[in-house]
Amino acid sequence: MLKSSLIPCEWCNAKPFLLLSALFITPHAHASASNMPVVVLPAEYVASSRPALQVSDTAPEVLPPEVPTDPLNSNYPVPWNWVMATYADLKENPHPDPRYYRSPALISPDGLYAAYSRIAMQVQEQLFGSRVSSVMFLENLQTGELQTITASSPLAADSLGGQGQNQAGAISILIPVSWSKEGDRLLSRQFEGLFSASDASDYAVVWNRNTKITHTIAPISVQYTNAVLLGWSTLYPQQVLFQAGLLGEENWPLWAVNLDSQTTLANDDKPIVYGRFQQPAWTGPQAKW
Repeated sequence: MLKSSLIPCEWCNAKPFLLLSALFITPHAHASASNMPVVVLPAEYVASSRPALQVSDTAPEVLPPEVPTDPLNSNYPVPWNWVMATYADLKENPHPDPRYYRSPALISPDGLYAAYSRIAMQVQEQLFGSRVSSVMFLENLQTGELQTITASSPLAADSLGGQGQNQAGAISILIPVSWSKEGDRLLSRQFEGLFSASDASDYAVVWNRNTKITHTIAPISVQYTNAVLLGWSTLYPQQVLFQAGLLGEENWPLWAVNLDSQTTLANDDKPIVYGRFQQPAWTGPQAKW
């Protein structure tokens, strides 16, 4: 049963869900063409806001053309084709070892850092028993030092205690989206849901390069079933833009959210992203990594 609403002030305790086989948020479900936010791409060091997350050449095509490649129709898609293709490939012969996917790296404006994700899928015979998790790495390209960035959203927080990783049907994917214009902050998308359940939602994860502090934020004090991360706010560069509303309603409003999750209506704002995506030496899934 699909929830009629989510009280976002309780987002840290509520788990979003995803009806994998039937629920995809199409463009008209959350914005009309006339007010769809435009991602502004500065000329310097900025790549497309829709990076190509590649699928193995040998993976079967399991999604019909009319199905979006991202469950929330995000401009920063999680590798959903790979998830579905991996399940189709292994469901008849489940293997205990996970399959892995390496995302393209998002390079900081000064070229000193690269952020990328390793996404793992453990396939069971039934889709609702399968699990998808991720780890996002931040690499210092001068020293080679690696550190991990984690979200404190519901499923990600559970995984730190060992629960989320073992929860049947859990989907928890963290991918880089944008650096700040000055390169002092990194914005990432945390997509969460459950296979064969009702809805899904985005959280924003902001890492501060100077303080090394990470914030996980989402809209609060408004009702919505789904939130979609759009990027940084153009009007208020320290804030993050979401589009959030109730499933089935059109023209979802824009919301500007600060690091304390304080939420302000922002329909006159536009999202903006910075950075340069770089494909790794190898892309797509690997049987073992």
